Amino acid sequence: MNDFEAGRPLVLRGGTVLPMDGPPDARRVLPGTDVLIAGDTIAAVGPGLEVPEGTAEIDASGGIVLPGMIDTHRHMWQTALRGYGADWTLTQYFVWFYLEYGKLFRPEDVHAGNTLAAIEALDAGVTTVVDWSHGLRTPDHADAAADALRSVPGRYVLAYGNIQQPPAAWATAPELRDFVRRRITGDGLLGFQLAFDVLGDPSFPERPAFEVARDLGVAVTTHAGVWGATGDDGIRLMHEHGFMTPGTIYVHAASLSADSYHRIAATGGSVSVSTESEQSAGQGYPPTWALRAHGIPVSLSMDTSVWWSGDLFSAMRATLGADRSREHLEAHARSETVTHAALRADQVVDWATRGGAAALGRDDLGVLAPGRKADLVLIKNDGSPVSFPLLNPFGHVVFQAQRGDVHTVLVNGRVVKHEHRLVGIDLAAARAEVERTIDYLKGEMGKEAWEKGMNPDIPTTKVLDNPYTYTDYRSDSTHRL
Repeated sequence: MNDFEAGRPLVLRGGTVLPMDGPPDARRVLPGTDVLIAGDTIAAVGPGLEVPEGTAEIDASGGIVLPGMIDTHRHMWQTALRGYGADWTLTQYFVWFYLEYGKLFRPEDVHAGNTLAAIEALDAGVTTVVDWSHGLRTPDHADAAADALRSVPGRYVLAYGNIQQPPAAWATAPELRDFVRRRITGDGLLGFQLAFDVLGDPSFPERPAFEVARDLGVAVTTHAGVWGATGDDGIRLMHEHGFMTPGTIYVHAASLSADSYHRIAATGGSVSVSTESEQSAGQGYPPTWALRAHGIPVSLSMDTSVWWSGDLFSAMRATLGADRSREHLEAHARSETVTHAALRADQVVDWATRGGAAALGRDDLGVLAPGRKADLVLIKNDGSPVSFPLLNPFGHVVFQAQRGDVHTVLVNGRVVKHEHRLVGIDLAAARAEVERTIDYLKGEMGKEAWEKGMNPDIPTTKVLDNPYTYTDYRSDSTHRL
């Protein structure tokens, strides 16, 4: 890969560029367009660009060039268990990870999952991932998570959490501030958030964690509107105590009332929609139809590979399908017919790119324009009959493309995938690390428990009302829409 040595300019020639820089009614498509990269930055976008002598070239003709995709919510530490919970409900997920076996994960197991998830993301053209890392039981677990992210050349946000302790305990511990001081350098490649949920307990036990986030100047990401777990009471408490901010990311938001959506819209927050998750696990119907009605910004995410795919092609496809299905069903209930779809393909591509950048407060990402960071994806597969004709590039990205069509990926100006192959990635080492984690978990659980875990029983506990152990709060408010 000497052609892409550090510091050498690079140009992608003749692709169909989706710059994602305009409003929905003026989304641009730039055929036969070049993109010039200098260092970590996009230097120019246009046809027939003159480039410096010695510039490396990639033939993008017949392909689509778009900003790197951004996943705003993925439990990367769980990726070593890919597919294990394919038939779970959300309650079974809570039982397995929160109550029974999540506490078995060692730092090296978190490292294994994070490493594999980071590699998987790059392979699919996802250049930025929010690692919703709620398995950080000790500082060693947190260091292992960060080490893994630093070892794979993508862009990440470590959302620090611990489902085994109260947020008020782990967030106020001196070890958290020490971790931030040691590991979060502000280089733009590893950001930081706090990750915890708000149960609606009137005593508001999560308040100290919000105060730490405010003191550190970092955003909070929280699972909100999750049927049977978090609902309107949590949103109301956040709002009444002044902790709903423009940087707050509400994950799922699938079973909230109009009152909560109004509060999110009024305070400028955004929602990370995980459509495959919401459709299958039971948080509620994927809420983009409601978010659009309330003018709430949207980003997309994959949640966890314990169940689902790890690419945003799947997220875009599922999201467009779920939104349109809702629109048709509601029209049919009124004896009406939808003649024009309200949600179009270009909008979900926007959510997968610029929407994620906006949610993270990164105006240097999510758009292909001079001066922006050089995170971009070339979708091109000359060996595929699905690669042509290219008539509607946005529709092609959403309905036809998949990870095998990702030809080239750049992060911060660095080529991390080219000609459909990852660059500088030791996949064999990642595989061996994951195999050690699986062997360890099987040994700790025992053969019967391991097999039963794929369809675990539900214990007689409060898990249906509250999967967390730090409070006995119970309410039926999450069970009503």
